[in-house]
Amino acid sequence: MARINLLPWREERRKQRQKETGLMLGAAAIGALLLSFVIVSYYNGQIDGQNERNAFVQSQIDDVKKKNEEIKVLEEKKAKLLARKEVIEKLQANRSQMVHLFDSLVRTIPDGAVLTSIKQDSETLTLEGRAQSNARVSTYMRNLEGSGWMTSPDLSIIEAKGADKGLPYEFKLKVKLANPNAPKDEDGDGVPDAPAAQIAQSGDAAATAGAAPAATPAATAPAVPAGSAAQPAAAPAATPATAPSAPTATPAQGAAS
Repeated sequence: MARINLLPWREERRKQRQKETGLMLGAAAIGALLLSFVIVSYYNGQIDGQNERNAFVQSQIDDVKKKNEEIKVLEEKKAKLLARKEVIEKLQANRSQMVHLFDSLVRTIPDGAVLTSIKQDSETLTLEGRAQSNARVSTYMRNLEGSGWMTSPDLSIIEAKGADKGLPYEFKLKVKLANPNAPKDEDGDGVPDAPAAQIAQSGDAAATAGAAPAATPAATAPAVPAGSAAQPAAAPAATPATAPSAPTATPAQGAAS
């Protein structure tokens, strides 16, 4: 006998499906929220890590900038110290120049001329004075040229004025300071040539070194005396250093007698 279900099963089935659909939608929403939370957390961690790396790089950049500033300060100090060193070396090299310069000024000034002012600007010396005549000034310029410590005299002003009748001419001239002991660059290569004494010394040393091997055998070879035939048989046993000396002269005297 067939069974007939008269209950509203379709409505119950529909409710069951709606319930299952709601559960699936809820699970999907929860999964989406969890997945989005994981993704957001991952990217936030990446951003935080990158920010930390950026902060570390920025701190290193700041340290490098500070070191660069310190290096600049040290370079400025180094430049100042090198400038002082150059000045000290220049003063050390030219410390005797002033002595020779004043000695040359005293020796070169002729009779009938006096100096009233001396000014130095680097390597230029300005001399002002009075003279009896133009010939005195010309003589003074020739003396300066031949002094060795001053060169290239250039007369700027010479005129007759003033109340001094004995020295009526006032003059002003400029000279270049020079050092006759400084090495010169005669070959034009930009490097000062070595002094002649040093070249001669090196040449003598080379000649001595080249002549030493040739002179050694001649010094060790014994000389044969003129009267070697009259010497006794024990004479060859003498050393080479004593053979050319006294025994050589003794047989010569015997032969002459």
